[in-house]
Amino acid sequence: MNKREFNDCRNLSECESMIMKTIWDHGEDMSISDLIEALRTRYGKDYARTTVSTFLLKLYDKGFARTYRKGRNAYICPLKTEEEYRQKLLQEEMDFWYQGKASNLVAALGNGNKLSKEDIQEIRRMLDELDD
Repeated sequence: MNKREFNDCRNLSECESMIMKTIWDHGEDMSISDLIEALRTRYGKDYARTTVSTFLLKLYDKGFARTYRKGRNAYICPLKTEEEYRQKLLQEEMDFWYQGKASNLVAALGNGNKLSKEDIQEIRRMLDELDD
């Protein structure tokens, strides 16, 4: 399968996001059995194998993951990185809520003292690095 264009992918549902986050956090291809167990222990979701398979088909249709067999086991291979998806979501939210301006987003984060002093120092450091 060719990797689909990222702009063509749709956003993930809450369950699809939970599944992809589990796969991404695993760091390598993951067996479906391991995924089912991780969803149970991490999120308290006791999904049947058929339910997980249905979600994986939807993730394949959206260009996020594919499954393959190796011996008797089925594995999931992510097709998009977590960073790619986070960047896409952040850009969409910034465009919709903050007129596409990162400065408006940062200002919103600063409202109500939501940023710690450490957060502010880290943001300043990153902005200073952009100037270099």
